Amino acid sequence: MATCIDTCRTGNTQEDDCRFYCTKNFFRPGYSLNRKIHTQTEEDDVWIKMLEEAKSDVEQEPILSDYYYASITSHRSLASALAHILSVKLSNSNLQSNTLFELFISVLEESPEIIESTKRDLVAVKERDPACISYVHCFLGFKGFLACQAHRIAHKLWKQKRKIVALLIQNRVSEAFAVDVHPGAEIGKGILLDHATGVVIGETAVVGDNVSILHGVTLGGTGKQSGDRHPKIGDGVLIGAGTCILGNIKIGEGAKIGSGSVVVKDVPPRTTAVGNPARLIGGKENTRKLDKVPPGLSMDQTSYIAEWSDYVI
Repeated sequence: MATCIDTCRTGNTQEDDCRFYCTKNFFRPGYSLNRKIHTQTEEDDVWIKMLEEAKSDVEQEPILSDYYYASITSHRSLASALAHILSVKLSNSNLQSNTLFELFISVLEESPEIIESTKRDLVAVKERDPACISYVHCFLGFKGFLACQAHRIAHKLWKQKRKIVALLIQNRVSEAFAVDVHPGAEIGKGILLDHATGVVIGETAVVGDNVSILHGVTLGGTGKQSGDRHPKIGDGVLIGAGTCILGNIKIGEGAKIGSGSVVVKDVPPRTTAVGNPARLIGGKENTRKLDKVPPGLSMDQTSYIAEWSDYVI
């Protein structure tokens, strides 16, 4: 596999030079994986691990060397690689990848908080989804992850009043990934959009940190109302597949929403709501409180069934 050269299409910063030095040396013959890299933080390890995984994958499947080089190993940083993969995935015959790359990298370079969120999302997917075999696997192929990162860029542009281009990104993400998130929506860190097909999140929705959302979930309004009209999802919440949460309501921290539920009222923290319309397991008077481990992290989707007395097969 060819070593990385100094003709990457991104700008050159001190941080990039440090990472790019690591990348170049990493792919030199005879470079030791045990060599300690100076001043690496825990977050930087995600990028370094991606480079390790890329090298291992190419050794197993040499046919992927050009693809991995273009997508990961030729880049100076995670920001550059992310801008590249999104620009390729979201481009079409009328919207060139180079144009999108320049837009995305300009936003990412001035918004380090987006890259920190990206790293948290990578870790979240790797830890919570047993189908994810590596960071590279997620980065290159998980459309929920990619849709979330594209939204982070679109949201930044939305807050900068660049609404036309933000809405364009939303449209392309919807077409490419079947995930429709309004650029005005606020999304936290450590997010897992599992499978992600059919996820819809409205303009004034807020999603906290460490939330896991499965496919077919809608965080929507209740009609034609304007203003603040979408759900507010607390930290550590798990939302099962096919769920609709409608209106400006609150889902408390650490709550669990069972698959296929329709939720139109507030859900207290650390409780389980399921059904259409959704009801609390244990009822209002004797609500069953969940364990301290947030369901958004544990991904436990079925423990409430034992408390549902009319569940039979």
